[in-house]
Amino acid sequence: MPLVPTGELVAQALRERRAVAAFNVITLEHAEGIAMGAERAGLPVIMQLSENAVKYHGSPYAIAAASTAVASHSNADISLHLDHITDAALMKLAPELGASSVMYDGAAFAYEENVARTKGAVQWGRQHGIWIEAELGEIGGKDGAHAPGVRTDPQEAFQFVEATGVAALAVAVGSSHAMTSKSAALDHELIKALKAALDVPLVLHGSSGVPDAEMALAAQEGMVKINIGTALNIAYTAATRGFLDANPSVVDPRKYFALSREAVACTVAHALRVLAGAANTADR
Repeated sequence: MPLVPTGELVAQALRERRAVAAFNVITLEHAEGIAMGAERAGLPVIMQLSENAVKYHGSPYAIAAASTAVASHSNADISLHLDHITDAALMKLAPELGASSVMYDGAAFAYEENVARTKGAVQWGRQHGIWIEAELGEIGGKDGAHAPGVRTDPQEAFQFVEATGVAALAVAVGSSHAMTSKSAALDHELIKALKAALDVPLVLHGSSGVPDAEMALAAQEGMVKINIGTALNIAYTAATRGFLDANPSVVDPRKYFALSREAVACTVAHALRVLAGAANTADR
C-alpha cells in the first residue's frame, strides 16, 4: 500500500488520543523489522532516516529506496521521515526520496539563528508539501548542542513555534539520545506545561532510555510522536552477537541477520503496544 504522510499519521494519533512511534532505520533489516513489528501490533508507524545514517551509507538514495519499498509492500500504515537534518541540501531531497516529513535540527545555533533557519525550512516545506518538525531546548546525550540536562522552557517554546510555524516540536524533558539502559526520568510537570502552552504536537526524542511506564505516561500527558532508535540497535546487536558466539563457524549472514530482524520486530511491536495501552487512559 502507498506510504502515508507523516502529518496524517500524527493527526490521526491526535484524533485517537494516542501517540505514534517513530523508529530509526540503519540497515534493510531495520526497515523490515519495523514493518513486521507494526503489522503484528496492528498500528501505524514512522520510519526515520537520520542524517548520521545517511552519512554511514554515503548517500540517501539506496537506504531510502529500500525503506520505501518495504513500507509500500507492508499491510501497516507507514511513513518515511528524515530525522535530525542539519544539511539543507539533504532536507530538500525529501520529496525525491519519498519522505513526507523532516526534522530540521537548528539546535546547534543560537536562538535567533535557529528561528531564522527553521522558519526558512518551514517555508520550504509548505511549498513542497513536507511536514517540518524542529527542536528547541537541546535533547541530552550528545556533546555541544546536545548537552545533558537541558530542559525546554514553555514560554520560549511558545515564542519559537509562533515565530517559525513548525508543525511539531521536539522538546527536552529528561530523555537522552543513545541511552542503553531504561533509566531516564522524565519531567512530567514540564510535559504538561508544554502541552498547555503549545498548539502543535510534542515530540519525545531519546525514548530508548525511557522505561515503559514513563513512556506511556508521557504519551498520556501529551507527547504525540515518540522517537526510538538505540533500543532497536541493542536488540539487533544482541541477537547477532548471541548467534555468532554460539555458532562461530557460520559465515552466512542470512543466518544471523534473520534473528536480528526478528529482534527488531519484537522491540517495535512491544513499544507500539505500550503506547496503545497508554491510549486507553490518555487525557489530551
